[in-house]
Parts: sequence; structure tokens; C-alpha cells
Amino acid sequence: MKLKKRKIKYAAIFFICWFAFLVLLVDGVLKFQTLVDYFGSYALVEVTLLLLVIIPTLLVYFLTKE
Repeated sequence: MKLKKRKIKYAAIFFICWFAFLVLLVDGVLKFQTLVDYFGSYALVEVTLLLLVIIPTLLVYFLTKE
């Protein structure tokens, strides 16, 4: 699989913006500890948040036209 610079650029921009939004949402609005208390597992919350960043970024990469 050959990586395309334009596709990487758009995916990186999306990654940075989406990650910043989730950090603001989780740390500022929802409070991370509240999420851990609600779901009962620190690891579950961490993995879910990582997947919420990685999966959309990969989708942006694969769906961007060259």
C-alpha cells in the first residue's frame, strides 16, 4: 500500500482537531473520573477514547480522494 501525501495531510489535520475536541470534551465537560465511575473500568474508557480517535482518522484517510 503506497501512502499518499495529500491523504495523510487531511487525515493528520482531522486527527489533531478531533483529538483536541475529545480532550476538551472529556477533560473539561464530562470529567474523566466521572466516565470511569460510570463505566467502572479505567481501561475500558481509555480504549474507547483511543478507538474514537483512531477509527475516524483511518476512515478519513481511506475515504479521501487523491
